[in-house]
Amino acid sequence: MTPSKTPAEVLDIDGFEVRISTPDKVVFPDPGLTKLDLVRYYLAVADGALRGAGGRPMVLKRFPKGIDAEPFFQKRVPENHPDFIDTTTLHYASGTSAEEAVIRNAAGLAWVVNLGCLDLNPHPVRAEDLEHPDELRVDLDPMPGVDWSQIVDVAYVAQEVLDDVGLVGWPKTSGSRGLHILVRIAPQWSYKDVRLAAETLAREVENRAPGLATARWWKEERGESVFVDFNQNAKDRTVASAYSVRALPDARVSAPLAWEEVRTARPEAFTVPTMLERFAEIGDPHQGIDGAPGSLDGLLALAKELGPAEKAPRAGNGSGRRQSAMPLIEVARTKTKPEALAALEEWKSRHAAVVPSLAPADVLVDGMRGSSSLWYRVRVNLQHVPEAERPTQEELVADYDPWAGKQWPGRPESQ
Repeated sequence: MTPSKTPAEVLDIDGFEVRISTPDKVVFPDPGLTKLDLVRYYLAVADGALRGAGGRPMVLKRFPKGIDAEPFFQKRVPENHPDFIDTTTLHYASGTSAEEAVIRNAAGLAWVVNLGCLDLNPHPVRAEDLEHPDELRVDLDPMPGVDWSQIVDVAYVAQEVLDDVGLVGWPKTSGSRGLHILVRIAPQWSYKDVRLAAETLAREVENRAPGLATARWWKEERGESVFVDFNQNAKDRTVASAYSVRALPDARVSAPLAWEEVRTARPEAFTVPTMLERFAEIGDPHQGIDGAPGSLDGLLALAKELGPAEKAPRAGNGSGRRQSAMPLIEVARTKTKPEALAALEEWKSRHAAVVPSLAPADVLVDGMRGSSSLWYRVRVNLQHVPEAERPTQEELVADYDPWAGKQWPGRPESQ
């Protein structure tokens, strides 16, 4: 976000005053969208955006330095939050807790945008019941080399599985490369049960569409397939909800779809300007999502039928760590994605002879969640390189430590 001396603008939103600082600050240079433009976008689609994020505790993903810089994740609600922002305290699997923001109205949407949030990242629970999710989330995450048509094919297989177990899925673009399917469920099951149900769904999709879809958790084992990411249902996880604006140059948004649209829709067609037109014309395709919450009994019965999922072997050195079946080497750990890509290019220049043998899915650049921001790990899977020609593990091109200087409860400060 570029500097601006524009005075703040105070909006009256349904009787609540919301102060928008530097309203003319340009957030998306290519389409020329300012912070105030983003506020007005969320106000225009508030009915749909609140259907996805309203009443849920939310992690604030803030972009204070603009869309080209790494965001930071703020779990704890700012102390000076206005009265129209509710809060609730979540207890995380790590043993920590945080009082998180809960928005319930359009003024809340404007408030989070003013903080520098672009997308909305709610938990799959309501503030009134934090231990029983009311939403199962199916995240179809394509590996490199996978095109949109393959994602669509997998989505329809997932719809078929959901139908077979008596559940209704509501599709939306992720706002990036993938597709989400949201499933409202009665808040009767624990996080553990919901994750097991999601994993079972992923395994069944893989069984019905082998080669197209995969439920393999380890990225290097997926090949050029669509990963049905069941772990998005683990406690502490959040995903960008419907109508979220993503940090891409074209101001792309996460677009709710009707199933008959999925085959012909394209993620790049849904941006802030086009969504404003679409919402004004047809409203929210997910308007009925809360009408009939379903039961997980069918998926949990299928879990028993399928049996436990295959577990990866552990290393024999006493570390307890998983032992990969693939010939992986690590290239770099970096603070930012541009640094990760630069390190990858440096490695490729050193080993130019093997680069032609690498498939798109063999190059693994992963955003890893740190304490408050992402860091990046670069690895290369040498499975398609003849064994005699495979480079060995070398000193990392870059070796960023995301935990340096961090203090943890009950542990000494990291060195």
